Amino acid sequence: MRVELFDFALPERLIAQRPAVPRDSARLLYLPRHGDCAEHVVADLPRLLRPGDLLVFNDTRVIPARIYGRRDSGGQVEALLLHSTGTGVWRAMARGVKRLRTGARLAFDGDLSATAAAIHNDGTIDLDFGLPDAELLGWLRGHGHMPLPPYIRGGQDDARDRDDYQTVMARRDGAIAAPTAALHFTDTLLQRLAVAEIAVTTLTLHVGAGTFQPVRAADTSAHSMHTERGELPPEAVAALDACRARGGRIVAVGTTSLRVLETVAHRHDGRFVPWCGETNLFITPGFRFRAVDLLLTNFHLPRSTLFMLVSAFAGLERMQALYAHAIARSFRFYSYGDACLLERQEAA
Repeated sequence: MRVELFDFALPERLIAQRPAVPRDSARLLYLPRHGDCAEHVVADLPRLLRPGDLLVFNDTRVIPARIYGRRDSGGQVEALLLHSTGTGVWRAMARGVKRLRTGARLAFDGDLSATAAAIHNDGTIDLDFGLPDAELLGWLRGHGHMPLPPYIRGGQDDARDRDDYQTVMARRDGAIAAPTAALHFTDTLLQRLAVAEIAVTTLTLHVGAGTFQPVRAADTSAHSMHTERGELPPEAVAALDACRARGGRIVAVGTTSLRVLETVAHRHDGRFVPWCGETNLFITPGFRFRAVDLLLTNFHLPRSTLFMLVSAFAGLERMQALYAHAIARSFRFYSYGDACLLERQEAA
């Protein structure tokens, strides 16, 4: 499909710079399978969902992966650690990487140093810290910065973002971007969902840098989807099977949860099985959904794989109309913005 079909104009004033307080007071657009959208707040979820439904969260934890330092020649360095490639070695995006040479030494704040082990054609670099991953993660918790996307205050974090850019379900270190739909949940809302007999389970997808990037190809067939690491544990499989058995609906909290569920279902003939691995599933209109009934998600970037995904889930024309409504009604967009609850539209 032509990528221009997924473009839209968004006033900069609607890009949220801070989350709603409290989190579950964020506005929510509910789009049923048939009929028009309705305006709510996230705290209304217990009455919008049904007893027996299952919310599936991504329990990845954002690591403070942006670090600042100096080259041995004295120039400034900013690096975003993407993932570990081995003991002490991390793949990173770095500003000024073209001026680096293999073997160059880098010194970072907090008495940490690294060697440029390899420089890749895609602009990434391998940094050898000479530390076990657990020790480096400990250092990051004390000296690293939260990797905010550039549309939030130019990517510059502050003390509030340590909590604001982490979900209430965060358990497993590994993401460099938050699974933003889950940012709307509070302990109080989770308790109210439990009282309403709405179940909860978790899976893991460590969100990477490619998730929020726009597609630069002219046609979706020319886009190469990024790969992310994830896991669907046995206890989540049991919860999913139990939900189906009682006639409940599977509600993905965020596109990352949906991608794991659909990856597993498509690889196993619609069934859920324990899984651990990588996925580069690219969902565009025409995709046959086999796992998820409803999707709770934020409002996404134009021309992004995420807007393509929600258009596949609820219909391109309906999503174009929903986003036009959200813009006209001054809903807040992107990571710290408002949310929508979408019922899956059956493919024609």
